[in-house]
Amino acid sequence: MTAWKVFDYRVALLVSAVLLAGTSMAQDVPAKLTPPAGVTALGAYTARGVQIYTCTAHGTATEWRLKAPEAQLVDANGAIFAKHYAGPTWEAIDGSKAIGKVMEIVPAPTAGAISWLLLSAESSGQGVLAGARFVQRIKTTGGVVQSSACSEPGAEQRVPYTAEYVFYK
Repeated sequence: MTAWKVFDYRVALLVSAVLLAGTSMAQDVPAKLTPPAGVTALGAYTARGVQIYTCTAHGTATEWRLKAPEAQLVDANGAIFAKHYAGPTWEAIDGSKAIGKVMEIVPAPTAGAISWLLLSAESSGQGVLAGARFVQRIKTTGGVVQSSACSEPGAEQRVPYTAEYVFYK
């Protein structure tokens, strides 16, 4: 076999693997979390942090309610891309921001993981998040309070989570 044929074979395998991976990833995300046609992806980033819950009185009972996320988003190389906090807000290291509003919620396919979301976004600043219109939260792990009951109003619980956030323009 010539070097060219070996190269062609390897390229064909690589292209096939990439196409299959893209198809598999698209199938993993429920259709209702797909942004409208015509938008383009700005990028996908891994978040690691906590979901912060506060013990809140609800009538005669108390329960854990989400206060805010607190996480860092990193790019594929592990470099910090943005911080994520209440709003929900994503603030890139260049100062640009996107503030989300939940449009769709889908239960996570993994027990104990926070829901997957599609959010509309309002962006500000001149950086990488400028023009962001939608955000997906997918591939979540953790982040769910283990018990809905709590005993001390005002107490906080920080539950570790990970997620992938995909920004669209």
